[in-house]
Amino acid sequence: MDYPKVAKEVIAAVGKDNLVAAAHCATRLRLVLKDDSKVDQAALDANDDVKGTFKTDGQYQVIIGPGDVNFVYAELIKETGLKEVSTDDLKKIAAEGQKTNPLMAFIKLLSDIFVPIIPALVAGGLLMALNNFLTSAGLFGAKSLVEQYPAIEGISNMIQVMSAAPFIYLPVLVGISAAKRFGANQFLGAAIGMIMTTRDLGASAEYWNIFGLHVSQTNYAYQVIPVLAAVYILAHLEKFFHKKLPSAVDFTFTPLLSVMITGFLTFTVVGPVMLLISNGITDAIVWLYNTTGFIGMAIFGGTYSLIVMTGLHQSFPAIETQLLSAWREGTGNGDFIFVVASMANVAQGAATFAIYFLTKNKKMKGLTSSSGVSALLGITEPALFGVNLKYRFPFFCALAASAVGAAFAGLTKVAAVSLGSAGFLGFLSINASSIPMYVVAELITFVLAFAFTYSYGKTKAANVFVAEAADAAAAEATVADTTSEQSVAAPAEKTPAKAETIVSPLDGETVALTSVNDPVFSSEAMGKGIAIKPSGNTVYAPVDGTIQIAFETGHAYGLKSDDGAEILIHVGIDTVSMDGEGFDQKVKAEQKVKKGDVLGTFDSAKIKAAGLDDTTMVIVTNTADYAEVAPLADGTVAVGDELLSVK
Repeated sequence: MDYPKVAKEVIAAVGKDNLVAAAHCATRLRLVLKDDSKVDQAALDANDDVKGTFKTDGQYQVIIGPGDVNFVYAELIKETGLKEVSTDDLKKIAAEGQKTNPLMAFIKLLSDIFVPIIPALVAGGLLMALNNFLTSAGLFGAKSLVEQYPAIEGISNMIQVMSAAPFIYLPVLVGISAAKRFGANQFLGAAIGMIMTTRDLGASAEYWNIFGLHVSQTNYAYQVIPVLAAVYILAHLEKFFHKKLPSAVDFTFTPLLSVMITGFLTFTVVGPVMLLISNGITDAIVWLYNTTGFIGMAIFGGTYSLIVMTGLHQSFPAIETQLLSAWREGTGNGDFIFVVASMANVAQGAATFAIYFLTKNKKMKGLTSSSGVSALLGITEPALFGVNLKYRFPFFCALAASAVGAAFAGLTKVAAVSLGSAGFLGFLSINASSIPMYVVAELITFVLAFAFTYSYGKTKAANVFVAEAADAAAAEATVADTTSEQSVAAPAEKTPAKAETIVSPLDGETVALTSVNDPVFSSEAMGKGIAIKPSGNTVYAPVDGTIQIAFETGHAYGLKSDDGAEILIHVGIDTVSMDGEGFDQKVKAEQKVKKGDVLGTFDSAKIKAAGLDDTTMVIVTNTADYAEVAPLADGTVAVGDELLSVK
């Protein structure tokens, strides 16, 4: 790769005067721009050295690849004169540029609080769905499975208890997460949630008589908004007392006073007011759903992907938890937002697959195949930003199909009873009796989105793909001419990489790379591979070979095996922002290693404390040199187990 040339091309595409700051991680340039609309996206898409682009959290990210990105970044800094900054500093710069939008700041706040607790709600919800399979009549005959086989009643009751717990004690989960976000002690946040859900509330009386004031003994199980307000108050009280109290008494009296005052205010004022607001919001949403019916679902389905583009969907988990709580209490229909999201995701995935059959561009075919699968599994960003918005018409075709699918789901009263993967696997979260209609709605959505996109692409937009094919042919002709002219000086043909097996570099559970919550990896722009949710804290060499890249931050390693496989091991998502905290690197560049040698260690607790995901990617970055890169493991793996086959 010609690093100065690539750097100049990136600068020309984004605009030298448009650059505010730049940093890089193991695989990509991270840029903060004044105006994203000034980017020459076509130039970057056509650049063979750029593996993809996307925007997130105020950063415009350009995927270059491990090793190469360091040198391209150095040339970019030299060419622009920008000051080198860390990824953490870049995040702050990007955030400062977004502070003028209070709505987005509020949505980001809700996202920061609810995203970490979603796994617990998904677990509880899917257990709830499993119990529905066991107890719903009409699915496997006139009687439910429990009625047909009384021996399973005990396990059904156990599952019911397990499924209910995350929702009953939802204020505890929210209290922990909100305390972290607001800067309070997380255990005090949990204590507030426990106080608001203790079983003693209302057990002996309906209210407390405090100096003649009747204070209701309300139990806030299943609630979200009241505990958010309570923990917000707790955080401010805790900070106040930390500043005002002498260190000799701070440790004892700050927790006491913070919890006592917050608890009193919660039961007397904050809780009742926030409960009214919470119930009002839920009732309004349920009323809107009941009143507008399939028409409202169609409008929502036709605009959902537009909402995703703005990031507003990050606030939906807060609403969905309220809908699910209302359903559990018998006052709601379930979570219809999940159903709409599923239709929208499937539609965008289907439109992306249609582009696969329309385009002649090899790079785009690779992107469409991987991002299409990702969208069907519930992660649409690669499909949206990498494919559908580039061509535009697939995006709008998908919106139309999503509207029809959501309308059908509204007509048949399909609703979710848990959170989960909003896509083809979403049936696991649907009320058992509605699963057949949910599947039909998804099939309708997929077929329409694919048909609309393919038909439009073959007729109205045919010129786009004709021009694309002509450009590809011209590029190939140019390469052929150049090769002919330089045939005398042409280098020897590259020796093909040998088939080999890559073993697991750590203990854990395997995860499909396409489901990883980072579009660079999930889109397979960096190459094919697999991800691992680690259970250990040590990274080992998966092959005999040479360390090509050992990042100073210790979060990623680049190796080349003796047989030619180029492997990237990336510990965690966005962990470069930790600047080496929690990582201990044991190797250096150009060092020879044997399979099983220790490359380094990491602290999963510190990664999670930083609000990050420790899922580790193992990617073959020279995938193009092989006919196949295939996972060999599924489920639990240990260090040294066969993980990937390359041949």
